[in-house]
Amino acid sequence: MKVKPFKGLRPPRELVEQVESRPYDVLDSEEARREAGTNEKSLYHIIKPEIDFPEGTSEYDSRVYEKAAENFQKFQDKGWLVQDAREHYYIYAQTMNQKTQYGLVICAHTDDYMAGRIKKHELTRRDKEEDRMKHVRVNDANVEPVFFAYPDNQVLNELIMRYAQTAAPEYDFVAPIDGFRHQFWVIDNDEDMATVTREFTNMPAFYIADGHHRSAAAALVGAEKQKQNPNHTGTEEYNYFMAVCFQASQLTILDYNRVVKDLNGLTGEEFLAALQVNFIVTDKGVDIYKPQQLHEFSLYLDGRWYSLMAKEGTYDNTDPIGVLDVDISSRLILDEILNIGDLRSSKRIDFVGGLRGLRELKRRVDSGEMRAALALYPVTMQQIMDIADSGKIMPPKATWFEPKLRSGLVIHKLK
Repeated sequence: MKVKPFKGLRPPRELVEQVESRPYDVLDSEEARREAGTNEKSLYHIIKPEIDFPEGTSEYDSRVYEKAAENFQKFQDKGWLVQDAREHYYIYAQTMNQKTQYGLVICAHTDDYMAGRIKKHELTRRDKEEDRMKHVRVNDANVEPVFFAYPDNQVLNELIMRYAQTAAPEYDFVAPIDGFRHQFWVIDNDEDMATVTREFTNMPAFYIADGHHRSAAAALVGAEKQKQNPNHTGTEEYNYFMAVCFQASQLTILDYNRVVKDLNGLTGEEFLAALQVNFIVTDKGVDIYKPQQLHEFSLYLDGRWYSLMAKEGTYDNTDPIGVLDVDISSRLILDEILNIGDLRSSKRIDFVGGLRGLRELKRRVDSGEMRAALALYPVTMQQIMDIADSGKIMPPKATWFEPKLRSGLVIHKLK
């Protein structure tokens, strides 16, 4: 893999908690408007600049992209973002529920994405790619990082832990929304930077955990700039894009659950009877029940929880897709019984990230908004890597990574 350090554009230590934000794609415009409030230093003015316009202004309005660039320049002019004098790698740690995961902030090469060495497990939509491409073009920067996993590496782990245990972090704060701790170190030793470069160069692949559209956009803008530059050499800054890379074994993937608006004309009893064709259905009572193992699902229906255990022969353990619970539930419940075939477009289904917990599933059904809820056992990082290695694509809404990367800790300028 081609990687390099970069001159990060970062907030001064005393301003980081005013600048940093959640990623652009985990909240809507009104949530961003509320979170930014009167804070003019909030990164939302760059990544969600529609908040600077009257309510209802489309985030895709051409004026909104122009405002992003205007605000980005303003942040630099006022010293809210300052570029490092020399290139660095960085370490970014996140602590959730007493568990810490450590990532290396690097620049990855667009050629590795185009050649498939940066591996994806989700489909991307062209409209979302184009939105992020416009944002990269207008700012001439990767304002937000993408989220990669890499196979465990003892050398890198030892380097990271040495900094974490002996060096004072550049940033250290608890985010107000999620309550998770975020820490950030600058790698400023040339020998350590050479070690990071060497170890990543010897790796066969990176795996996109989160940020498929940002990865595609960054690579496509880099390809555009290559064509526009008659003196292109391949070493220009625009050939690289910013990523935070975590050891695969450290990552936490939560369940990504489903709620449905109706039972496709069936009564509750008829739905349970239909499920018994492919599942062993066990009534678990009124207390919340969480799936305990692969191929077990929890169903909440009419005030009761049920265990659904997929019967032998309904899945294929030798197929990286066929073994997935998201595939089993999509085929045998959502499609076959409920006639919900296209999870990306159907208005009869919604998805609830695991951080909200199974109480959120119960609440949405009990409120009458939804008719039933289905909880899944979480996908593993090894399953994701197996699928990416096989060149296949996961079903929609299969993975929910937590904690999310905070934006605004470091930015990569393309020149």
